[in-house]
Amino acid sequence: MEENNITLHVENPDGSRTTLEAPVDMGLSLMEYLKACEYDILATCGGMALCATCCVDVLEGEDKLKEMSDDEYAMLDTLPDLLPNSRLACQLQLNHEMDGLVVKLHGVN
Repeated sequence: MEENNITLHVENPDGSRTTLEAPVDMGLSLMEYLKACEYDILATCGGMALCATCCVDVLEGEDKLKEMSDDEYAMLDTLPDLLPNSRLACQLQLNHEMDGLVVKLHGVN
């Protein structure tokens, strides 16, 4: 793995995991990267934390993420099926500390 990349894992609806190598030197958010990998993320607001359509559940590595902003919390709080480990992918800027993160698209069974 290149030093400017991290490994991310996405849990699929069948419980299997897909391992991805994500660049941290391009300024991408997790939402932008997952969309580029053709995951079904609406991201209706374009990453402004205004719609919650990019919500992911962090299965492993939640402690590696920056603290949630008030705006992110307020938007997540509008979801009827919010989980304690839910985050907006648009608010998670890819960085080296996120190496090994495991996420699942919220609401996908």
